[in-house]
Amino acid sequence: MNPVAILYAVFAQIALTYILGFWTGYLRHRATLSRRVRVKNIALHQPAWPEYETKIGNCFRNQFEGPILFYAVVALLLSTGMVDMVQIVLAWAFIGARVIHAYIHTGSNFVPWRFIAYSSGMIILLAMWVWFAIRTFGLY
Repeated sequence: MNPVAILYAVFAQIALTYILGFWTGYLRHRATLSRRVRVKNIALHQPAWPEYETKIGNCFRNQFEGPILFYAVVALLLSTGMVDMVQIVLAWAFIGARVIHAYIHTGSNFVPWRFIAYSSGMIILLAMWVWFAIRTFGLY
């Protein structure tokens, strides 16, 4: 097993972040060009964006919350040589949960489903950290 394989999951998370970021930028640019939003009303980050633009923007902003812990654990796994198949599977499970969360968030935005997807991702991420800690302290 090549430990660098875990980076494919990292690149997938980065791709998701960029897709949402470009989508947010496109929608916001379109909203200002069409004058549905006045630049002076959003210059200081006031909540003047229409609902759809806000929904996509919130999903983009969410990519800088939980995924930070994902990037950190992957960096530590790589630097300590502790990448194993368990971590690679967990990394892809986390990415799957993030994609499902983004799909729900940018689509129906049905909060109970979104919460399940978000919570699943965070539990998977916790499992990555716990497995890393167990291996770090020689408990396995």
